[in-house]
Amino acid sequence: MTVTALVSGGKDSVYAAYLADCQGWPVDELVTVRPADPESMMYHTPNLDLVALQAAAWGKAHRTVAVREPGEAGELASLAEALAAGPGPVVVGAVASSYQWARVLRAADRSGRRVYAPLWRVDPSRVVREEVSAGLDIRLVHLAAEPLSAELLGRRLDRALLEELERRSRTVRSVNVAGEGGEYESLVVDAPFFRQRLELETVEPVVSSTTARLVVSRAKLISK
Repeated sequence: MTVTALVSGGKDSVYAAYLADCQGWPVDELVTVRPADPESMMYHTPNLDLVALQAAAWGKAHRTVAVREPGEAGELASLAEALAAGPGPVVVGAVASSYQWARVLRAADRSGRRVYAPLWRVDPSRVVREEVSAGLDIRLVHLAAEPLSAELLGRRLDRALLEELERRSRTVRSVNVAGEGGEYESLVVDAPFFRQRLELETVEPVVSSTTARLVVSRAKLISK
């Protein structure tokens, strides 16, 4: 039985795959869907090339499936194709996005696979606290919400920063502390279950009037 985890490199997808391992669903492969649209509402897009390094550090197989046609229909078709490779469950890191959840369920159903989402509908603050407590080294690599300013780019998401995000989110009540509404995207550079850690060698902050993104053009694995 093949257990597939959809992993974007961000905290929730990595943590969900780790929980599956711990809860009797050992993950065989990490699958990354690369959307044609960099502003995709369905998929995380920053620094997708780094998932291959995460997989190597974790000792997992990895494959990338490119979305051939832009738009929702193309994204769903490519996801169904990605999931058609094995009969086991599909692990996802969805927390609160009904848009993402409904479409993953539809694609999994087309592929005859069930979905395991250990973080679904868990309180967002609790999710992030658990990820931090589990030892994930999480960096903020994309910011797109008014209370999250550019000086947070590249910061490690620890307990202190989580409390700061919670304070800032009170000024804009629609902001999800776990970033489920696209308020921010993250990158896991290390975890206790990684054999090596990611070192970001060449990074470039790209800041506009509405977003800030940390583009990683070169990275490698180093010993811990």
